[in-house]
Amino acid sequence: MSCSLSARHALVAGAALALVVVAAPHGLAAEPVDIELVLAVDVSLSMSPDELEIQRRGYAAALTHDKVLQAIAEGVHGKIAVTYFEWAGSSSHHVIVPWTTIASRADAERVAKQLSALPPNSARRTSISSALEFGADLFAESQFQGMKRVIDISGDGPNNQGPPVDIVRNDVTAQGITINGLPLMTNGGLSSSYDVDDLDKYYTDCVIGGPGAFMVPVNEWSQFPEAIRRKLVLELAGPASRQWAEEEALNPPVVMAQATSAYDCLIGEKMWQDRSWMWEDR
Repeated sequence: MSCSLSARHALVAGAALALVVVAAPHGLAAEPVDIELVLAVDVSLSMSPDELEIQRRGYAAALTHDKVLQAIAEGVHGKIAVTYFEWAGSSSHHVIVPWTTIASRADAERVAKQLSALPPNSARRTSISSALEFGADLFAESQFQGMKRVIDISGDGPNNQGPPVDIVRNDVTAQGITINGLPLMTNGGLSSSYDVDDLDKYYTDCVIGGPGAFMVPVNEWSQFPEAIRRKLVLELAGPASRQWAEEEALNPPVVMAQATSAYDCLIGEKMWQDRSWMWEDR
């Protein structure tokens, strides 16, 4: 082999190695998965202790549900990467399940066990925008390479702390991340002057975004486990699948992101400013 050909091969090998190093943290090759999924769960003070437990149990039940496991198995790689964190105000973000793969029932049950290991704790205020920023940052820590990246965010009220939520939403989706929503219109916790009756509209116009973004409203807590299951199946299966058509036909309806926003995305901040003298931080 000539010296020039050997040099060319060395350059190609070096370039390939550089690509691998850039693709994953710490110089490790990123593990391919069908989706990198961030589960971002509201634990603000407007949620009662019982509701916090319902949320944990709902996610645990959904991740181990046969239809969710089937959707995972039918993916190109047959596995997904998930992380689960709880959020409230601008500085309240607690990772409960670090990045991990789910490719089998045993994997899913391991994640469910992590969710039940310690009781959830609530915290003050509601910063959806900061939760979205934190969720987007978690992808930088992932050692996985997903075919798509999704933040799945649930909450029972509008943003009232941190940057404007629609601006952060646009910044996050510009990174190629999809944001799906689960607005909780249950009104079962502490009564609040910061609730909005049409939280589903707020989520549709101000929170969700990116390719194929959607939200599933929850009108009462009895719907929560099924809503989580449906949303996971839809995220894993995609709009062109048979599973999507089956889930879309159920109630509550699946609502896709709107092209334009007609909602006042600063309503939470305005309500907080007008009424903050009435309550402690929530």
